[in-house]
Amino acid sequence: MAAAAGVGSRARGGGWPRTGRLGAYARLVQPPAAGPAAMAGARALNVLAGAEPGRRSSALPAALLVGAHTYTVTALSRHEVSGAPRTVPAATLAGSTATALAAAALPSLQRRSPAARIGAAVGALGYLASYGTAQARAAREPSAANVRGAVGTGIMSLMPLQASLTAGGGGAALAGVLAAAHPLARRLARKVSPT
Repeated sequence: MAAAAGVGSRARGGGWPRTGRLGAYARLVQPPAAGPAAMAGARALNVLAGAEPGRRSSALPAALLVGAHTYTVTALSRHEVSGAPRTVPAATLAGSTATALAAAALPSLQRRSPAARIGAAVGALGYLASYGTAQARAAREPSAANVRGAVGTGIMSLMPLQASLTAGGGGAALAGVLAAAHPLARRLARKVSPT
């Protein structure tokens, strides 16, 4: 009943496309190898859905970067129980590094202010320092525990990535809130697993 009410409220609020994407992912796509790409696509579409009408094209770079990040987390999560081949966390680390570099470069490409460029670079560095370190640990020793740690850190590291993208878009105050919330969320994640 509660699930039906939730779907109904999404439908009234224009949420049918999102409900359909998530339902299709959960029932049809998640088990096969295409699962990480499907989840990444769903997250990218969620970012675009949150953009103001008429400004969705300007949100596309941020949506793609959030999708790329989601892909890495989902690809790692498939190995949380049994551990991973070293190539998996090494590949996701390469993807996260590219994501961080792109997030830091976006303000320059969009001719934003020096403050926006600095904020984006600081957020991207925080993202890579957090998530990249966990992935590097998993690449050195790809045990189930290290992979699980990288997945949990990846979930939490969406916050500094969002801070980077928000700062790069000119929202310094909101980026500061996201950056400040990240350490608090990490502390909470020690008590309640984000996975």
